[in-house]
Amino acid sequence: MWWFLIGSSCLPVTLIIWSCAAFVISFLIAVLTRHVPPLVPFISDTGTQPPERCIFGLMINISAFLGLMVMYVRFILLQTLTERIPVISPRLNRTALICGALGCLGMCIVANFQETALRIVHDIGALLSFVMGTLYLILQSCISFKMLPYHHTHLVCGFRIMLSIVSTVAAIPMIVCYFLSNNSAVYLVPGDKGYGYHVASAVCEWLVAFSFNFFFLTYIKEFQTFTINVRTVLLQDSCNES
Repeated sequence: MWWFLIGSSCLPVTLIIWSCAAFVISFLIAVLTRHVPPLVPFISDTGTQPPERCIFGLMINISAFLGLMVMYVRFILLQTLTERIPVISPRLNRTALICGALGCLGMCIVANFQETALRIVHDIGALLSFVMGTLYLILQSCISFKMLPYHHTHLVCGFRIMLSIVSTVAAIPMIVCYFLSNNSAVYLVPGDKGYGYHVASAVCEWLVAFSFNFFFLTYIKEFQTFTINVRTVLLQDSCNES
């Protein structure tokens, strides 16, 4: 059996491949059509104008859905594990899922409300996505630490903590430099107002985004340890039983 078909590992594998493809494809199209400069544009800048806007919106929406699926399955897994070994509180598990779901909602807002159309809504979506996504990483790192050595290895736990720190450290200058740049233009070149802040914010944004992907990469080995079964219950049968 292929390694990515063991257990439920196909879920995080699909999420990682699809998300990276969404970033790369829209970036290449935007650069080749000269809609954005090749030197570190904002991720959402690569999905502002057609034709890349259509591809970016579609792929990011699917990425958000896949991300929510992976987070929910992880939530159910932790819920099942804590029934046997109650080392984490159900509230912590639920809070992590809520933060992740809000981050996915932010991704959908970014994908469907371009900055050139509704900038305020777009910025709210981006802020929601990165802040809630970073909180999700932090909470899942705490959960992994609490579950040592029952379910996670020290290596996986340490890697998740490192990624959550990187995401947190990068998210702060990303937000600060974005507001300091004070330039809403998509195509900026050296010498333009706020160019330095723009590049610094964009670099941090890409760093945070790939921290998310690398974090989900650590789920693959874990998702190989279980499978998901769907049980269908007809309403008529349940009524007869009652």
